[in-house]
Amino acid sequence: MVRVLQVVGKRKTSIAQAVLRPGKGNIRVNNVPVEKIEPQYARWKIQEVLKLLEGEKELKEVDINVKVVGGGVMGQFDAARIAISRAFNTHMKKKRVTKRLKDYDKTLLSGDSRRSEPKKWGGRSARARVQKSYR
Repeated sequence: MVRVLQVVGKRKTSIAQAVLRPGKGNIRVNNVPVEKIEPQYARWKIQEVLKLLEGEKELKEVDINVKVVGGGVMGQFDAARIAISRAFNTHMKKKRVTKRLKDYDKTLLSGDSRRSEPKKWGGRSARARVQKSYR
């Protein structure tokens, strides 16, 4: 039984929303097939997830559409990568899939907790302060 899943992946200020539904194994990011994604490095990052799960037969039975907004180019593709791996992990519900993804890169399922530090008073940024001259 294949069902429709909706999963979210976040990286910095980018948010990727992945929809997994029954299909023929097509994966698209912002309506662009994975094979045609530019820059090439971003394509490789997304294909890493597919290489890790290559032996699973469920990959050919579902389509994934990922819609990404916000942030920069690499942040968007990292968010898409997280959303795709979470979608496959939730869909398959196999411990070996979870273990394989976590062993390769733990941020594929949990994301990256780092955030920018908030600005404080007395300066122009989080750490910089107004300098004072004594002469």
